[in-house]
Amino acid sequence: MIENLKKVLEQKNKKKLFVGIGNVLKSDDGIGVYISNQINETSEIQKLTVEVSIENYIGKINSLKPDLLILVDCVDFGKQAGYCELLAVEKIKDFTINTHNISLKRVSELFEMPVLVLGIQPKKVDFGDMYTDDVLQTAEKIIKIINQ
Repeated sequence: MIENLKKVLEQKNKKKLFVGIGNVLKSDDGIGVYISNQINETSEIQKLTVEVSIENYIGKINSLKPDLLILVDCVDFGKQAGYCELLAVEKIKDFTINTHNISLKRVSELFEMPVLVLGIQPKKVDFGDMYTDDVLQTAEKIIKIINQ
Protein backbone atom coordinates (compact mmCIF):
# COMPACT_ATOMS: atom_id res chain seq x y z
CA MET A 1 0.00 0.00 0.00
CA ILE A 2 2.67 2.48 1.01
CA GLU A 3 4.52 2.04 -2.29
CA ASN A 4 1.30 2.43 -4.31
CA LEU A 5 0.47 5.63 -2.44
CA LYS A 6 3.98 6.98 -3.01
CA LYS A 7 3.70 6.25 -6.75
CA VAL A 8 0.42 8.14 -6.95
CA LEU A 9 1.88 11.10 -5.06
CA GLU A 10 4.97 11.15 -7.31
CA GLN A 11 2.82 11.85 -10.38
CA LYS A 12 3.78 15.43 -11.20
CA ASN A 13 1.40 18.03 -12.62
CA LYS A 14 -1.59 15.94 -11.57
CA LYS A 15 -4.05 17.36 -9.09
CA LYS A 16 -5.04 14.79 -6.49
CA LEU A 17 -8.08 15.25 -4.29
CA PHE A 18 -8.24 13.27 -1.04
CA VAL A 19 -11.80 12.93 0.27
CA GLY A 20 -12.25 11.90 3.90
CA ILE A 21 -15.28 9.69 4.47
CA GLY A 22 -16.64 8.22 7.69
CA ASN A 23 -18.70 8.61 10.81
CA VAL A 24 -16.63 10.28 13.54
CA LEU A 25 -19.07 9.01 16.17
CA LYS A 26 -18.29 5.36 15.39
CA SER A 27 -14.67 4.79 16.41
CA ASP A 28 -12.49 3.60 13.51
CA ASP A 29 -15.18 4.43 10.94
CA GLY A 30 -14.12 8.08 11.28
CA ILE A 31 -10.49 7.46 10.32
CA GLY A 32 -10.95 8.81 6.77
CA VAL A 33 -12.15 12.11 8.25
CA TYR A 34 -9.20 12.17 10.66
CA ILE A 35 -6.73 11.67 7.80
CA SER A 36 -8.26 14.29 5.51
CA ASN A 37 -8.25 16.84 8.32
CA GLN A 38 -4.49 16.32 8.78
CA ILE A 39 -3.50 16.67 5.11
CA ASN A 40 -1.55 19.80 4.15
CA GLU A 41 -2.81 21.15 0.83
CA THR A 42 -0.37 22.00 -1.96
CA SER A 43 -0.71 22.90 -5.63
CA GLU A 44 -1.06 19.18 -6.40
CA ILE A 45 -2.85 17.93 -3.28
CA GLN A 46 -6.29 19.05 -2.19
CA LYS A 47 -8.54 17.70 0.54
CA LEU A 48 -12.23 17.62 1.27
CA THR A 49 -13.95 16.16 4.32
CA VAL A 50 -17.43 14.83 3.59
CA GLU A 51 -18.04 12.52 6.56
CA VAL A 52 -21.00 10.22 5.75
CA SER A 53 -22.64 12.16 2.92
CA ILE A 54 -20.35 12.02 -0.10
CA GLU A 55 -23.40 12.11 -2.37
CA ASN A 56 -23.95 15.73 -1.30
CA TYR A 57 -20.50 16.68 -2.61
CA ILE A 58 -20.58 15.17 -6.11
CA GLY A 59 -21.02 18.56 -7.82
CA LYS A 60 -18.31 20.19 -5.71
CA ILE A 61 -15.84 17.36 -6.35
CA ASN A 62 -16.45 17.47 -10.10
CA SER A 63 -16.13 21.28 -10.10
CA LEU A 64 -12.69 21.04 -8.45
CA LYS A 65 -11.59 19.04 -11.51
CA PRO A 66 -8.92 16.86 -9.91
CA ASP A 67 -6.99 14.51 -12.16
CA LEU A 68 -7.39 11.78 -9.57
CA LEU A 69 -9.90 11.31 -6.76
CA ILE A 70 -8.79 9.32 -3.70
CA LEU A 71 -11.55 8.33 -1.29
CA VAL A 72 -10.16 7.72 2.21
CA ASP A 73 -12.40 5.44 4.25
CA CYS A 74 -12.47 2.39 6.46
CA VAL A 75 -13.05 -0.77 4.44
CA ASP A 76 -13.67 -4.26 5.78
CA PHE A 77 -11.08 -6.33 3.94
CA GLY A 78 -11.42 -9.15 6.47
CA LYS A 79 -7.80 -8.54 7.51
CA GLN A 80 -5.97 -7.38 10.64
CA ALA A 81 -6.95 -3.97 12.03
CA GLY A 82 -4.83 -1.21 10.52
CA TYR A 83 -4.24 -3.06 7.25
CA CYS A 84 -4.61 -0.64 4.39
CA GLU A 85 -4.73 -0.82 0.65
CA LEU A 86 -4.92 1.65 -2.23
CA LEU A 87 -7.01 0.20 -5.01
CA ALA A 88 -9.34 1.07 -7.85
CA VAL A 89 -12.89 1.61 -6.64
CA GLU A 90 -14.06 -1.15 -9.00
CA LYS A 91 -12.24 -3.67 -6.78
CA ILE A 92 -14.34 -2.77 -3.73
CA LYS A 93 -17.37 -4.99 -3.18
CA ASP A 94 -20.56 -3.12 -4.08
CA PHE A 95 -22.21 -2.84 -0.70
CA THR A 96 -23.41 0.02 1.40
CA ILE A 97 -21.45 0.32 4.63
CA ASN A 98 -23.84 0.83 7.54
CA THR A 99 -22.74 4.41 8.15
CA HIS A 100 -22.91 5.48 4.51
CA ASN A 101 -26.00 6.24 2.51
CA ILE A 102 -24.62 4.92 -0.77
CA SER A 103 -21.86 2.51 -1.77
CA LEU A 104 -18.50 3.91 -2.84
CA LYS A 105 -18.61 1.90 -6.04
CA ARG A 106 -22.01 3.27 -7.03
CA VAL A 107 -21.19 6.90 -6.18
CA SER A 108 -17.89 6.70 -8.09
CA GLU A 109 -19.84 6.33 -11.32
CA LEU A 110 -20.93 9.97 -10.91
CA PHE A 111 -17.41 11.38 -10.95
CA GLU A 112 -15.65 12.66 -14.06
CA MET A 113 -12.18 11.42 -13.07
CA PRO A 114 -10.48 8.15 -12.08
CA VAL A 115 -11.33 7.08 -8.52
CA LEU A 116 -9.12 5.18 -6.07
CA VAL A 117 -9.98 4.07 -2.55
CA LEU A 118 -7.45 4.29 0.25
CA GLY A 119 -9.08 1.78 2.58
CA ILE A 120 -8.11 1.10 6.17
CA GLN A 121 -9.29 -2.04 7.97
CA PRO A 122 -11.19 -1.00 11.11
CA LYS A 123 -11.11 -2.90 14.38
CA LYS A 124 -14.15 -1.29 15.96
CA VAL A 125 -17.07 0.63 14.44
CA ASP A 126 -19.24 0.85 17.54
CA PHE A 127 -20.28 4.19 18.96
CA GLY A 128 -17.31 5.98 20.48
CA ASP A 129 -14.94 8.76 19.54
CA MET A 130 -11.60 6.99 20.05
CA TYR A 131 -9.65 5.30 17.27
CA THR A 132 -8.03 1.96 18.02
CA ASP A 133 -4.23 1.94 18.22
CA ASP A 134 -3.57 -0.13 15.07
CA VAL A 135 -5.84 2.02 12.94
CA LEU A 136 -4.43 5.27 14.33
CA GLN A 137 -0.84 4.11 13.69
CA THR A 138 -1.70 3.36 10.07
CA ALA A 139 -3.41 6.74 9.72
CA GLU A 140 -0.32 8.54 11.03
CA LYS A 141 1.90 6.71 8.49
CA ILE A 142 -0.46 7.70 5.67
CA ILE A 143 -0.54 11.34 6.79
CA LYS A 144 3.25 11.46 6.98
CA ILE A 145 3.61 10.09 3.43
CA ILE A 146 1.04 12.50 1.98
CA ASN A 147 2.52 15.52 3.75
CA GLN A 148 6.16 14.83 2.74
